[in-house]
Amino acid sequence: MEATLKKPSIFTAMGAVFKKELKIAFRYPTWFISMLIWPILLPIGYVFTAKALSGTDTSSLVSFATLTGTSDYKTYMLIGTLMWSWMNSILWSFGTSLRVEQVRGTLESNWLCPVPKISLLLGYSLFNVIFGIAYIPIIVLEFKLVYNFHFVGSPLLALLVLLVSIPAVYGIGFIFASLVMWAKEANSMVFLVRGMIMVFCGITYPLAVLPNWMRNVSKFIPITYSINALRAVITEGASVGDIKSEIFILLIFGAILMILGLLAFNYTQKRVKSSGSLGQY
Repeated sequence: MEATLKKPSIFTAMGAVFKKELKIAFRYPTWFISMLIWPILLPIGYVFTAKALSGTDTSSLVSFATLTGTSDYKTYMLIGTLMWSWMNSILWSFGTSLRVEQVRGTLESNWLCPVPKISLLLGYSLFNVIFGIAYIPIIVLEFKLVYNFHFVGSPLLALLVLLVSIPAVYGIGFIFASLVMWAKEANSMVFLVRGMIMVFCGITYPLAVLPNWMRNVSKFIPITYSINALRAVITEGASVGDIKSEIFILLIFGAILMILGLLAFNYTQKRVKSSGSLGQY
């Protein structure tokens, strides 16, 4: 009597992808240098530009404080660039993960595994989430040493905002990964998405300076609410009650975008299989 082969579960597949990515990360640790350098280099242009434009008497800080509720423009900008950097890393690593497999020539063989194909992206997202959370203390430490970054509010509440933002951010990542696998072009799409976030989400400036139509567009981008909530917590010492509307909106965005991401992935993987372009470079 032939032995029946047990079909691997989705969690087994996720664990295999996670362990593979972990091995690659430790075998080729070139990312470690950039991980230490980028938190310092990325905000430096914005911070020094703001310092130069504020003038020797810092008179413009009065207007800045009126619009933002804080005169600590460094921390204000650092929070924005932190979220932008996180979104940027999601687009480049998690968002292009399937495309990287496609270029390597391993995506087609992975598709033959008798597991739900969404487990590939879930495994990548698990690795990315854990790596990102472990990266946060390094960023905060470097911000503190270089830019005198400090918390007025609760660090735990700030961490809660980041955790609540994860479903929405990774929902965008799922959609992006599906589009990249279909379009077979990553660079231009990354530049487009991160450029839109830079312009509409108020990374280095308050949304109050934007025209009405741009502020209306920003309301449909979840990163806007993440940045607003983090700035309220860190620079103003806001409580959970003060940011409950942002948290609620982020939860709604997370549910909607995750569903759209799963639907986009399901549609794309069927389309590339039927067209025979799954393994094409």
